[in-house]
Amino acid sequence: MKITSSQKVRIGLFTFIGLLVLIAAVFFIGNQKSLFRATSKLTGTFNNVNGLQVGNNVRFAGINVGVVDDINIVNDTTVNVIISVKNDVMQFIKKDARMNIGSDGLMGDKLIVLMPGGPNTTATVADGDKIGSVNPIDMDKIIGKFTKMADNAGTLIDNLSQIVAKVNSGKGSIGRLLNNDKMAREMEGTIAQAKTTMKNVHKTSTTLNADLEAAQNNFLLKGFFNKKKKAAQAKQDSIKKVQEKLQKDREKAAKKAANN
Repeated sequence: MKITSSQKVRIGLFTFIGLLVLIAAVFFIGNQKSLFRATSKLTGTFNNVNGLQVGNNVRFAGINVGVVDDINIVNDTTVNVIISVKNDVMQFIKKDARMNIGSDGLMGDKLIVLMPGGPNTTATVADGDKIGSVNPIDMDKIIGKFTKMADNAGTLIDNLSQIVAKVNSGKGSIGRLLNNDKMAREMEGTIAQAKTTMKNVHKTSTTLNADLEAAQNNFLLKGFFNKKKKAAQAKQDSIKKVQEKLQKDREKAAKKAANN
């Protein structure tokens, strides 16, 4: 089949448009990944990169300023991450800045977040410098802990459900007490009887106090109580005299010792 001139023109046009789209895509991706700009390298060390990959973005002050250039495993607890950062941004990154692994949104790709240094630091980083890093949270461990807590909570709920079921069915002391009307009435009667007994004891003690006071004021027994009071007072006076005599003897002995 012979190709006409118009078909050749269309093919050439489509090819040209495809090349333009390809070139535009290359420039767009290169611009996003800083392929056509002068960049500098910075290095950070992590225990776990948490899914970070080469080519992921580097963000500073909320702006994409570079990409992850390389990830190397040093040993079982150390991973080196090398990032490429635009040269015009290096002047704002201080020596005490730190790398942190974050996410682009809730479920987005992992990225490196450059955390700015302190306000008192003036020195800025240079090409090839190593800066501090903040190890990411191990989500697997957190999920494992939450899973264990959920399992324990499920076991606890099952146990509580079994206890409530036994109580509702009248099993155990609490179940019999709550479901047996006779036991409940007997307990109410016991409590009422105890209250009555306490009232009687209170009345009896009040009556005894009144009788004792009356006996003390009775002219037949008044002499007896007065004698008891006098005897107690005489005993107190005798003890006081003995204490005074002992005090005087101690004072005399002290003076005699001082004179000698």
